[in-house]
Amino acid sequence: MKAFFFTILLAFGLYQDSGNGSCGIVNTTFKAGEMVTYKAYYTLAGIYVSAGEATFNVNLERLNNKPVYHIVGEGKTYGFYDGFFKVRDRYESFIDTSTLQPYKFIRNISEGSYKKVENVTFNQSTHTAISSDSVVRMPLCTQDVISLVFFARNTNFDKYKVNDKIPFTLYLSDELYNIYIRYMGKETVKTKYGKFKAIKIRPLLIKGSVFEGGEKMTAWISDDANRLPLRVESAISVGSIKIDMMDHRNNRYPFSSMIEVR
Repeated sequence: MKAFFFTILLAFGLYQDSGNGSCGIVNTTFKAGEMVTYKAYYTLAGIYVSAGEATFNVNLERLNNKPVYHIVGEGKTYGFYDGFFKVRDRYESFIDTSTLQPYKFIRNISEGSYKKVENVTFNQSTHTAISSDSVVRMPLCTQDVISLVFFARNTNFDKYKVNDKIPFTLYLSDELYNIYIRYMGKETVKTKYGKFKAIKIRPLLIKGSVFEGGEKMTAWISDDANRLPLRVESAISVGSIKIDMMDHRNNRYPFSSMIEVR
């Protein structure tokens, strides 16, 4: 279940180019103190197994005398699945409260026998991402995998038509990825938590050891002012995964997209 936490991060990352030399995004969807929990299910031959969970927490802090949102995402497998493939991942992003651009990104992951620690500084004035291994020149509005999620939640989906592609630029492991998300319109979705009015999207995936590549992932976001990720479904190399939002606290607005609670 190596990908269950990263799936959440990837599914809800959008890059929106305002065309006027800035990213054109103002935070209107989340606030400090927000906490959201997700539960991941792995399925093979039609059988679903609870595999793990992920949490996102937002704190208001200062970095280099600038106000930032310190966002921490943590993912782990449950005890039963630990015996097959143990995951203990922690992602951190420090993002500007005004522009939602990242200043610092920390990734500390343990997935089976694979372990990696990544510490990146984003210099927004020189447009460079600096790690211990390299300096990468990045285009305007480049995001890390955590800041991307919260940047995306402030995207105005009403400006897009069904099947429109929304491009984004992602920095990860000293590489830049130019992918897109296809806007699929609005629909009602039923999850393990409840029934919601939702915005449906479908990201383009890069083929790798876990994902097959192409538009094999579907995600739903709450169709209200919070724009909370609700569900992710994706085929992987063996079987498929489903991730549902199971708890939320300190949202900025009432959860008006909810139709019923299970």
